[in-house]
Amino acid sequence: MGLSIGIEWLTLLMFGSLFVLLMAGLPLAFVTGGLACVFLFLFGDAQMLNLLPSRIFPYMTDYQLSAIPLFIFMAAMLERAGLIEELFDVVYKILGGLRGGLATATIVASTILAAMVGVIGATEVTMGIIALPAMLKRAYNPELACGSILAGGTLGILIPPSILAIIFAVVAQQSVGELFVGAVIPGLLLSGLYIIYVTARSYVDPKAGPALPLEERVDFREKVRLLRGIIAPLILVVLVLGVIFTGISTPVEAAGIGTFGALVVAALHRRLNIIAVREAAITTLKAATMVLWIVFGASIFVGFYIVNGGQAFVTEALLATNLGPYGILVVMMAILVVLGMFLDWVGILLLAVPIFVPLMKTLPFDGVFGLPGVAPADVPLWFGVVYMVNMQMSFLSPPFGYALFYLKSVAPPEVTMGMIYRSAIPFLVIQAIGLTLCILFPQFVLWLPKAVYG
Repeated sequence: MGLSIGIEWLTLLMFGSLFVLLMAGLPLAFVTGGLACVFLFLFGDAQMLNLLPSRIFPYMTDYQLSAIPLFIFMAAMLERAGLIEELFDVVYKILGGLRGGLATATIVASTILAAMVGVIGATEVTMGIIALPAMLKRAYNPELACGSILAGGTLGILIPPSILAIIFAVVAQQSVGELFVGAVIPGLLLSGLYIIYVTARSYVDPKAGPALPLEERVDFREKVRLLRGIIAPLILVVLVLGVIFTGISTPVEAAGIGTFGALVVAALHRRLNIIAVREAAITTLKAATMVLWIVFGASIFVGFYIVNGGQAFVTEALLATNLGPYGILVVMMAILVVLGMFLDWVGILLLAVPIFVPLMKTLPFDGVFGLPGVAPADVPLWFGVVYMVNMQMSFLSPPFGYALFYLKSVAPPEVTMGMIYRSAIPFLVIQAIGLTLCILFPQFVLWLPKAVYG
């Protein structure tokens, strides 16, 4: 029999030690798993030891998680087919004649890429290599240039096929397909808000985002010719998402189709060779293994906390605030933003979702300011997409937002870390506006799933 401890002290000990070890730079997967084993040994008993296999085995055998390596391989293969460079080239030549056209092209290309790859790192790094020098060379405001790359890249976490949606669905026991469909309109909404901001700023201050010089612009015939080069990948995106949205196949089967399609696209672009396939396979192995190790470690950590009454403690603490359902939701969103400053999205999901989702299902969301509410049956789907919109903010949140460091790793020396931090602020505000709209107007999330699934 382990030592006896109150849930308040256990909460302080568990999350305090987690924070200290993460600040020391230790990997999240091994910190959460290792701490879980230490606390099981100190405060658990023989029955609690069953937590280890009982928490891990369901994830090891979950069919839906097999979509993760498939979608990551699809992304890696399309990246090696030179698709990101080609896509940016096409969009920037079409939109370059407008003020802020290159920044808009970056966001449009990132939105299309989000629907192809569902992985943020690849988009941020490649856009940083291609789009940032192109904008700086044409005297764009460096903060506007960096911000458009940062914000556009984060759309990969939201627009399907999002890896986040797959893991959220598995943890919260929801439909991956419904989450995919529900995230489409919020993703396009945010993309639209980013474009409105960069365009407005470029027209208010023409020096911030000048149009391409006349000699660099292309005529209509050339634009049509350029579009021809990206037809194959666009067909692949429509095919993969189409078979999910129409219910013809599950997300896992669609991921299989996408993986095969990515090989075909690479072959059409004459980039399919054994080296490209090997590199894509190694990238997939590293990324998928990292995700699953964090899933295993964090699920044991949270499982031990819940078994000891942690879920009831957090629920009672939130309900005791007397803020009402929407006030509690705002507190949850604030907690997620703070966690996003220090943890990666997989860790936040595994730590927060098992505690937040059961509470959300018990709260009535009848609308505020006379606006429509959310039916109890729709709350899990609505909260899932609201959560995903919030997670975008974690990638841009200083001091440790992952997207900030992805961009810094490939930015020219004159682009400082302070400049990148400042560039993220306006887009964080836009993401907060998008999040607020999805909370106040739940039909942004719920309309399309109802239209598709009835």
